[in-house]
Amino acid sequence: MQESLEFAVVWGLVRLLRLLPGNVARAVGVGIGLLAFRIVPRLRSVGLRNLELAFPDWNHKQRYDVLRNLYRHLGWLLAEFCQMPRYTRENSRSFLRYDGLDRYLAARDKGKGVLIVTGHLGAWELSSFYHSLMGYPMSMVIRRLDNARVDGLVNHIRCLHGNRVLHKDDFARGLLGAMRQGETVGILMDTNMTPPQGVFVPFFGKPACTASGLARVALKTGAAVLPGFMLWEKAEQKYVLHFGDEIVFDRTGDDEADTVTNTAKCTAAIEAYVRQYPDQWLWVHRRWKTRPEGEPPIY
Repeated sequence: MQESLEFAVVWGLVRLLRLLPGNVARAVGVGIGLLAFRIVPRLRSVGLRNLELAFPDWNHKQRYDVLRNLYRHLGWLLAEFCQMPRYTRENSRSFLRYDGLDRYLAARDKGKGVLIVTGHLGAWELSSFYHSLMGYPMSMVIRRLDNARVDGLVNHIRCLHGNRVLHKDDFARGLLGAMRQGETVGILMDTNMTPPQGVFVPFFGKPACTASGLARVALKTGAAVLPGFMLWEKAEQKYVLHFGDEIVFDRTGDDEADTVTNTAKCTAAIEAYVRQYPDQWLWVHRRWKTRPEGEPPIY
């Protein structure tokens, strides 16, 4: 009963925001985001704590303003996700574009597969969708949603233009197979993990337990690795899908040491983008929850 009710609410919201004009849908999304900012103090507290850890020199107002703007962007992302089935190459040109597509194509043309280092920054749902809309379908490693019907609805929208979903609970085989076929897979690498799936690497100067699967697969297959993020560029009033320079992996022959070193490189690339666009990263996630043995909890 509860699962059906949750699905009905989500489906109703999706239909509503899909039917509205784009600007109106975004305005409604912003309203929902700012309401969540006010009525969910636990997440607000986590966000302010994370900003304190990442930017200790900032004052409270700076952190508060960044966190509030994050909720505005999350509201926009909600609206964009619901509107995505309406997007075409033609009608999206006014607010979506690439930066660094040549970098992606050069990595793809090496023929050993491409692993995209990404995270919960900017319009992450829109990034893979836009890439597929423009003729470059890819796979995404994601966690199953608790509600199976909502999970099916969300994945249907994600995959309208040829994208595929690789679930975290059984992705290793699919990921290796995709690299052997020269395909592209995006992996969100900015969430808290636990050993042995995660290794500790610096993130904003603090050890953060980070998924090591991407580094292990890249070392095994020779796949190209590069960062990719869909970010709102205020000056342009556009979302821009940025592909950064390829991340050159260290290969010393010590697999475990190389895994940690290269996971740190990927995390440093994410951090660089977060520093440029701090109000577009998901600060409300307890990124530093898992601590090295003997360290006290952060939250």
